[in-house]
Amino acid sequence: MVTIRIEEMGVRLGRHAAVQGVTLGFDPGQLVGIIGPNGAGKSSMIRAMLGLVPLSAGRVSIDGRDVAALSRRDIAKHLAYLPQGQTLHWPLAVERLVALGRLPHLGPLSRLTPADEEMVDAALTRADVLHLKGRIATELSGGERARVLLARALAVGAPALVADEPLAALDPGHQIDVMALLSAEARSGALIVTVLHDLGMAARYCDRLVLMNRGEVVADGPPMQVLTRAHLARVYGIDAWIGEEAGRPVILPLNRV
Repeated sequence: MVTIRIEEMGVRLGRHAAVQGVTLGFDPGQLVGIIGPNGAGKSSMIRAMLGLVPLSAGRVSIDGRDVAALSRRDIAKHLAYLPQGQTLHWPLAVERLVALGRLPHLGPLSRLTPADEEMVDAALTRADVLHLKGRIATELSGGERARVLLARALAVGAPALVADEPLAALDPGHQIDVMALLSAEARSGALIVTVLHDLGMAARYCDRLVLMNRGEVVADGPPMQVLTRAHLARVYGIDAWIGEEAGRPVILPLNRV
C-alpha cells in the first residue's frame, strides 16, 4: 500500500502556470477521478506527481519520501503509469509488450522468472486481453491496444496505478469493463488515480473526484458533492440535468450557459 501527498504544487510549462497551489492527499483503497476541461492542469499534475516534469513550487511525497529524491525505478515500483495516447513503434507480441511492465523489478541483464510470467498472464486476464497472446501489438485495433497497455501497467504489480484517460478509444462496453476493473483494484487495497473526461463514468465508479480548472482545485470530494450544477456551470460552462441513481449522480448536459 502507498500514500501520496502533494503540497502547494506548482508546475510551469514555459511561461504558463499549468498547476498552481494544489494540495492533495491520496490514500490506499481509493479510486480517485481527476476531472476538468481541456487545459485544466490534470495531466500536468499527475506527471509532476510521478516526477516526469519538474515542480516550480511545492513538494510531492510517496510514503513520506520526496519524489525528487527517488530514482525513476523506485517511483515505478510504487506507481504504475498508464499515459494517454501511446504510440507503439515496435512489432512486439502482446505478451512481450505486457512483460515490459516487469522491468522495474529486473536487473540490467535479468530475464523474466516464472513468477514474472504469472504476473503477465494475470494482468492479461484482468484486462480481458488474454486471448490476444501471440498477436502483434501494432496490428491491434485502438480499443484492443488500449487494453493491452492497461495490462502492461497492471503487470508492474505496483500498489498504486496512475492512469491518464484510460477510456480513450474504448467502446462503451469496454469502458465499463475498465472502470469496473479499476474499482475492483481499489477495493482490494490499491490506490487508483485516473484522469477522466467522461463525467458519467466518473460519477458511476469513482469514490472521490477532484475537479480542476485553470491549474487549481475547484472541488474535492464524493461525486454527489463535486458534480453539482453550480460546479458544472462554473468550470465547464454548461447547464445540466442531474439525477440520482444508487446514491450517485446521473448527468445529462443540456446546453451552454
